[in-house]
Amino acid sequence: MSEVVLIVGAGEGLSGSLARRFAREGSRIVLAARTPGKLRDVAAATRAHVVRCDASVRADVEALFAECDGGPGSPDIVVYNASGRLRGPLVDLDADAVKLALDVSAFGGFLVAQAAAKRMLAKGRGTILFTGASASVKGYAQSAPFAMGKFALRGLAQSMARELQPRNIHVAHFVIDGGIRSASRPVPAESPDSLLDPDAIADTYFHVARQARSAWTSEVELRPWVEKF
Repeated sequence: MSEVVLIVGAGEGLSGSLARRFAREGSRIVLAARTPGKLRDVAAATRAHVVRCDASVRADVEALFAECDGGPGSPDIVVYNASGRLRGPLVDLDADAVKLALDVSAFGGFLVAQAAAKRMLAKGRGTILFTGASASVKGYAQSAPFAMGKFALRGLAQSMARELQPRNIHVAHFVIDGGIRSASRPVPAESPDSLLDPDAIADTYFHVARQARSAWTSEVELRPWVEKF
């Protein structure tokens, strides 16, 4: 049977590109999002199975994986794309909103990774990929919650790689260091290729997911050619 690719925190942007890239190779796609209605076009193009899931809620994550087990199959590749974004001066941030952002960016990543790892360990193989950002390595002003969440997700990925890769589970973290092109965010005419092409990002994820285990990548940084390091 073809592999099952689960994308959590799915949307029309990078997740859509990932779904199309893996679907072209015959993978069965499962898309999970809090608002699945936004995924109609991607789901139609990739014949994806769509599940409503708030990744920060344990019961939702358990239900998501149970639905995979009973339908398309236990995921062979899991991509965690969910993020909680919150900006503002540190002294003005609402504590409850900060907690919610951390739950989505980091705790949800743990819940999804734990559920995936349990199944992959039983099968003796699998791939878990995490989507990071510039904030994974740089804490910007007035963006403390996003930096906190992304730093935590990166730490989770590093710890998991050391624990699980010797057991044939590939874990990789992607630092997306730059803006991603979209319909609402086109590339400026005066600065070509200054935004990341989501299809190009998806090609890199696909390549990492297909690496031979004698030369696994655990972290990748992707940025446009004009982006400052």
